[in-house]
Order: sequence, then structure tokens, then C-alpha cells
Amino acid sequence: APSEVLAAEAASCLNRAMAALRDIWEEIGIPEEQRLERTDVVKKHIKSLLDMMVAEEESLKERLLKSIALCRKELDTLCRELQLGPFETEEESTILQMEKNLRTRVEVLQKQKRDRKQELKALQEQDRDLCDILCTALFSIDTGSVPSLEDLDRYRRHVASLNTLKEQRREEFVSNKRQIILLMEELDHTPDTSFERDVVCEDEEAFCLSKDNIVALQNLLQQLEARRALNEAVCTELRARIIALWERLQIPEEERESSAVH
Repeated sequence: APSEVLAAEAASCLNRAMAALRDIWEEIGIPEEQRLERTDVVKKHIKSLLDMMVAEEESLKERLLKSIALCRKELDTLCRELQLGPFETEEESTILQMEKNLRTRVEVLQKQKRDRKQELKALQEQDRDLCDILCTALFSIDTGSVPSLEDLDRYRRHVASLNTLKEQRREEFVSNKRQIILLMEELDHTPDTSFERDVVCEDEEAFCLSKDNIVALQNLLQQLEARRALNEAVCTELRARIIALWERLQIPEEERESSAVH
């Protein structure tokens, strides 16, 4: 392997350096005792450097093993929170590869957790707004834990159904309001209750679209329609009586035409 070749070259470099030092000491004429001392100094320098390098690599290995343990622990927690099966690692992979795989998986699951909680928060905000308008109960969901994909799907469908209901009630309110205003003008009726004033005067977006309000709106429309029908019946009867009186009194046609506009 290339690493083994490099290691052999390092040992060869060390041997050449020691041989060069011995040659220099011999040329200088340094006694054997001092040569031993100097060789011992060189050995200590080299040993200290190598020990430091080994310690650094051991520290790296310990950091990787510690990271693996922490990632496994966090993965177990995330899998429980997200209701997923346990993460399987390749037992034959190296420490470095295993640490990378586990760390990557943790990051993926953390993003899934964040995404689910953010969607839950957005759905809750929409739900609160819709419930305020429709006067309905909030959707029942455990906000203390990470929602499952099934919970989010049910919540989405619930919010969509509330939006549909809101649009239906809004259309019904606008249509009924238009008819009510026309009937009040026709009957010369001034809104005399707080509900009638809310219907006629209040901003359409501010009107509470509760089921009770929609029923009350329909009842108000029916009451006004009944009053108009009653007025029409009274008018028909009075017109018939007027015609009968005209006939009995033999009122001329031109006199009848002058009052017929009323």
C-alpha cells in the first residue's frame, strides 16, 4: 500500500540522517561517550515528535468514537420522535465512514423534524384564524410532540375543509345580505337590532360566519320576505276594493288612470 511505502521511506530517511550524524561526529572527533549522549538526544526528539503525532491521531479516533456514540443516541431519539424504524449501520464500514453516515442521517432527520414542526405551526395559525371566523373548535392534536405524517395529512385536510366551508358561508352571507338590503329598502325598514346593523353596516370580512349567524341570517331574510308577501297581499286586496268602488261609483276612466300610478 502507498502508506506502507511512505512509512518505509520515513524509516530510511531516519537511518540516513543517523548515519550522516555518525559520519559528522566521527570527522569532528567526538568521543563515543558524547556520541551516545547526542544519539540519545536525537532519539528523545524523534520519540517526542512521534508520540505527539500518535497522541493526536488517538485523540481524533476518540473524537470520532464519541461522535458515533452521540449520533447513535440522537438517532434513537429522532427515530422515536418521528415514528421511524431504527437506523441500520454497515458493520463492516470504517470508523470514519460510520461517523459520516450517522452524522449525515442525524442532519436529515433533524431537518424532517424542523419541517414537520414548522408545518404544524403554520396549520395551527390557519386553524385559529378559521375557527375565529367560523366559531368552531380547534383541531385536536398533541402539540408537545413531533406530529406524524398521518397527523399532518389529517390536519391539512381539516384546514382545507374549513377553508371550503368559509367560502361557502361567505358566498351565502354576501348573497343573503344583498337580498336583505333590497328588501329593507323596499319595505322602508331601518335596521333596529344589533344583528341587523351588523349584517347591513359591518364590513363583510368582519362578520362572524358561525352556524348560528348563518341560520339567523336566513331567518331574517325569511321574515323580510314574509313581510313583503304580506304587504303584497294587502295591496292586492286594497286594489281590488278600489276597483270595486270605482265600478260602484262609476268613476270615469281618466280619473282612474290619474290614481292608477299609485
